[in-house]
Amino acid sequence: MKKLPLLLPLLGFALSASAQQKNIYHKNWVDFNKNGRMDVFEDPSQNIEKRIGDLLGQMTVEEKTCQMATLYGYKRVLKDEMPVAGWKNEIWKDGIANIDEELNNLTSHTDDAPTQYSYPFSKHASAINTIQKWFVEETRMGIPVDFTNEGIHGLNHDRATPLPAPIGIGSTWDKQLVRRAGQTVGREAKALGYTNIYAPILDPARDQRWGRVVECYGENPFLIAEMGKQMVLGIQEEGVASTLKHYAVYSVPKGGRDGSARTDPHVAPREMHQIYLYPFRRVIQEAHPMGVMSSYNDWDGVPVTGSYYFLTELLRQKFGFQGYVVSDSEAVEYLYSKHKVAIDYKEAVRQAVEAGLNVRTNFTMPQTFVLPLRELIKENKISMKTIDSRVADVLRVKFRLGLFDNPYVKDPKAADKIVHTKTDAQMSLQMNRESMVLLKNENNLLPLDKSKYKNILVTGPLAVESNYAISRYGPSHNPIISALDGIKNYVGTNSKVSYTKGCDMVDATWPESEIIETPLTAQEQAGIDSAVAQARLSDVVIAVVGEDVDRVGESLSRTGLNLPGRQLKLIQALQATGKPVVMVMINGQPLTINWENKYVPAILEAWFPSVQSGQVIAETLFGDNNPGGKLPITFPKTTGQIEFNFPFKPNSQAGQGGANSWGKTSVNGALYPFGYGLSYTKFEYSTLQVSPQKGQSQGDVTVTVDVTNTGQRKGDDVVQLYLKDDISTVTTYEYDLRGFERVSLNPGEKKTVTFTLHPDDLALLDKNMNWTVEPGTFQVWIGASSEDIKLKKGFTVE
Repeated sequence: MKKLPLLLPLLGFALSASAQQKNIYHKNWVDFNKNGRMDVFEDPSQNIEKRIGDLLGQMTVEEKTCQMATLYGYKRVLKDEMPVAGWKNEIWKDGIANIDEELNNLTSHTDDAPTQYSYPFSKHASAINTIQKWFVEETRMGIPVDFTNEGIHGLNHDRATPLPAPIGIGSTWDKQLVRRAGQTVGREAKALGYTNIYAPILDPARDQRWGRVVECYGENPFLIAEMGKQMVLGIQEEGVASTLKHYAVYSVPKGGRDGSARTDPHVAPREMHQIYLYPFRRVIQEAHPMGVMSSYNDWDGVPVTGSYYFLTELLRQKFGFQGYVVSDSEAVEYLYSKHKVAIDYKEAVRQAVEAGLNVRTNFTMPQTFVLPLRELIKENKISMKTIDSRVADVLRVKFRLGLFDNPYVKDPKAADKIVHTKTDAQMSLQMNRESMVLLKNENNLLPLDKSKYKNILVTGPLAVESNYAISRYGPSHNPIISALDGIKNYVGTNSKVSYTKGCDMVDATWPESEIIETPLTAQEQAGIDSAVAQARLSDVVIAVVGEDVDRVGESLSRTGLNLPGRQLKLIQALQATGKPVVMVMINGQPLTINWENKYVPAILEAWFPSVQSGQVIAETLFGDNNPGGKLPITFPKTTGQIEFNFPFKPNSQAGQGGANSWGKTSVNGALYPFGYGLSYTKFEYSTLQVSPQKGQSQGDVTVTVDVTNTGQRKGDDVVQLYLKDDISTVTTYEYDLRGFERVSLNPGEKKTVTFTLHPDDLALLDKNMNWTVEPGTFQVWIGASSEDIKLKKGFTVE
């Protein structure tokens, strides 16, 4: 079928006749319903609630139900890149709530969606305008579409500004930088025609086996809330909606299992509120996101997507959420197919809508949801009052986004200058640098002096791999610098850099080989021997090991957390040469690298860095970038310790010493604790002050501490404030993070860091499940990690 031409600039609208043969574009308003007069909903001077009421009053059941469904974009569900005549016969002839990932040129194992319209950026903005124009001009009510897209580590669009994976973003502990990153995502989205971004993920990653640890900011609810709040503020400052994921209690499926499981979290009510709901409550109340995505899982026997308690009572009545709730893909269907709480799919639809779901998303045509919904309305099984309420929430977001005042990208051509600028690339590079965490540095092997090492071996299965740099839900098609190339570029002609792979990512029987070891094949032995031979000729060995996109991510949870495949055997063979070995880890979740930590002198955690990975790894190894990142998640020594995370209840992670204990049967303690990270310089803390020393339960407490760089290099430190409630009416956490600040200091420089503790920071859920600040004594601890506490001071709440 003949495709519609790309949209002319907005000026051209007034000149071109619409499908209705009349001009609907007027000065300061659009005649969406094409009746020749300005209705209340079309009048920008009217308040939003009046506009919603007027619009709802004019909509048919068909139009309302279409505002409750997602149409997945081109190649995922939509078959046409541009509007075609046949759209007049599709269900979206009556409109649609949102179109997801439209023409973003997604690259992924499962869902490649190449398109000619993603780049140059101006071409995409014009294409989105053409699609929006169809909905405005060719549907009866002309309700604009909310164009949604993913964006957890940069906008999920062809050549947009990339960021490290969220676990790396969490490792920066840099609130100001996360705000800037959010602004970049929001600005790029708006320039390209997207109006709603599915970010950030606020799930606390409490089980290190879980595949989506890589997509989370970490394990601690306070850290996640603070980072997530900045990301939401940044995105929404640019006039684009932020949709939080995945509400709620999603990130701790039984046994850390993902994929087909995604169910049955074993979480008690108080823990749910204090750990899993805490980031959502804080971010909703303090940053006011316009979207929330409901999750697949159940909690205590009730699927969240069918739960009035989660979607209405908690979310809207208690937390004050005022946006719309979109389902994670297939979450509605799971009520019937997986959770078995509905006799058929139609009943699942009824339960979800009654619970508070506004928009259903799945990789099927919208009618698979809309038609059963219309039947339910016809059968009086869902009231029009409920439907109007659900649709009003969707329309409210569209009004707040200004879609009824300016439905189009005003200047498509500007996108070419707005998206992925030099300034954005610098911000992205800075975030990559700040995400590096130094785990071990025996005898100050790092930073390497390039004049000292004339022969450098780079080895390991991730030395030339790059797929981790474009992991799911972020930008694609940006040029990538591998670790090998980054090191080669950095040392230039100064040193000779050789490369031998050493081993593959995994062996033939992995992951079974984690429980039933198989002998090395001749080919595997030859690979390791080749790396060893080259190591003997080298001055230093840089081994780049860890995980790739097939080893960690959505539906990729693990049962073991050692280096996959033969990588440990490679490291052991390299270490046996006696040459200094530096281990660079590219991975998406904590790994149980016990042997490596004991014997390898230097270990750098790079997580899943972005496209500049090789440059940043080289800068860090050779000292231009002094690593200042801190772990946002605990590294256990063995999966047998899990759950092992921070914060924890008193003595719940204790060893076997002390009263009422004996024997020595378990491996205890963290390999690396929450908040841990080394530097090439040293920092000292002094002059801790807490004011007032005695205060009221509803007052703020001010904490100041001096931090000094006592080393020889400029560096960043993350000053961490932990709070301990000495005695409480219910068991609370041993101590918890309640403040952090990343500071950059020159050698000898001192800065005073100020924290403000609010009543919410001191509150606990009392015996009646009410948030309460109880009178009593509290301790402020200042530390370089959750275990490395430097200063303590108490105060009293009266």
